[in-house]
Order: sequence, then structure tokens, then C-alpha cells
Amino acid sequence: MNILEQIIEHKYKEVAERKSLYPVKLLEQSIYFSTPCVSMKKYLLREDKSGIIAEIKRKSPSKGQINPYVSIERTSLGYMQAGASALSILTDKHFFGGSNDDLTIARQFNFCPLLRKDFVVDEYQITEAKSIGADAILLIAAALAPVRVVELNAFAHSLGLEVLFEVHNEDELYKEAIEQVDMVGVNNRDLKTFDVNIDISKRLSSLIPQHTVKVSESGISDPATIIELKQLGYRGFLMGENFMKHSRPEKAASDFIKELKGLEDKIGA
Repeated sequence: MNILEQIIEHKYKEVAERKSLYPVKLLEQSIYFSTPCVSMKKYLLREDKSGIIAEIKRKSPSKGQINPYVSIERTSLGYMQAGASALSILTDKHFFGGSNDDLTIARQFNFCPLLRKDFVVDEYQITEAKSIGADAILLIAAALAPVRVVELNAFAHSLGLEVLFEVHNEDELYKEAIEQVDMVGVNNRDLKTFDVNIDISKRLSSLIPQHTVKVSESGISDPATIIELKQLGYRGFLMGENFMKHSRPEKAASDFIKELKGLEDKIGA
């Protein structure tokens, strides 16, 4: 099996176990369950923000340990103070070293949109996302049949959550799904091989409807790349490893966003 298939197989087992330990009725008692969500889509469209979705990721199947002892409080606050538009929190434990607690801690210290970054295969995980304080979830085309994307998107919307629908190639641009989701993300990382190529975002940009809020994910390490992607219509830029490989990810994010703003001011002048 490739990496994605391993993750999905494990995810089904994990969800079945969590259903038995934490029933939906229990999740619905969370203080966050009745709290209105913050719109990630609106934050990405704000002109006073960078468009960067800054990610907290402890490890990955391809890179191994990245920053296993990261401070969620310090990093999440620092990301927002640096000018990030939203935060992405990886909650998968087995492959990425994250936890639901990571997202809840970030929620306690931030009012910005929080994306629960995980491999959603079941409605239960969406209920869980709402209960831990998420504002948006990720649905991955490579892991779901088109009909499931539509069903899971509708369920997320019924709870007030927004959806970032992730694609990697032309075949995954499910028309019905794209018309209904809040944002479309193009992952420059192949989830089957974990190879990264920023040209994927460039190639798919013209195939995504113009009115759609487009997000480029992974492989971004140069502010000039964001300038180029903005010219192609992208409004969001999900960045994790480029920041997380530093001992102070929030400082790396601040330096990057300052450089990006400097470039934008220069071009504007």
C-alpha cells in the first residue's frame, strides 16, 4: 500500500475505536458545539491579511520528526501576530504526531479560523471537529469517492463548519463538489508518494472556477512564489514545514510575512 492507503486504513480503525469511547451525544455536550464558527473563507479574502494558513505539524510520514515539542500556545499566538489569515492544526496522532488537544489549546488562545487538518472519512470526525473548536475541516479527493465528498460537505455545513476541498490533479476536480464547498485547495504534494511540485497549483489554477476561493498547499518556501500564485487567482497559502523546521516557527512565519509584504509593497510602488 502507498502512504495514503495506509493512513486511510488506519483512520477507519481509529474512528471505530473513538466512536465507542466518545459517543456523539458526549461530543455534542462540548462548550464549542454551540459556538458559531469563524469563517476561514472570509479571512482569506481580507486584504489586511497575508492569506497564509500557518500550520502546526509535529512530524510527517515523509520527513519524520519535524518539531515534536512545539508549544501550541506560543506558536499559534505568534502565527496570528505575524499576520497569518488562519491556522491549520494537524490532529492525526499516528502519522503526524498531533492530537485533538492541540487544536483545542489553539482555540483557547485564538479567535481566528482554525482548520482541523486530518483525514476525514466519516461524519463522526466532523462532529468531533466541531466539539474540539474547529471552524473548518479538510476533505481530500484522493481519499473519498465524489458522492462522499458531497455528503460530508453537506454534513459539515449542517454544523456550521466550512470545508476546504483538497485536490491534486485534474481527475479530482469533481464539479458537483467544487460548486458546493467553501474553498478548493490544490495540494502540491502527491499523497501517494509525498513528492512535491509547485507547478501543480499553476497547472490547475485555470481549471478551477474563477469565483472559487483557491488555496495552494505545501511546498511554498519563497514569498515570490506567493506573489506568482496570487496572480493566478490564489487567495490562500497553506504552509507548514517551512515554518515548523525552525525552533521558533512563529518567528520564521513573521520573517516570511514581512518579506512577502515588502515584495508586495515594492510591486505596488
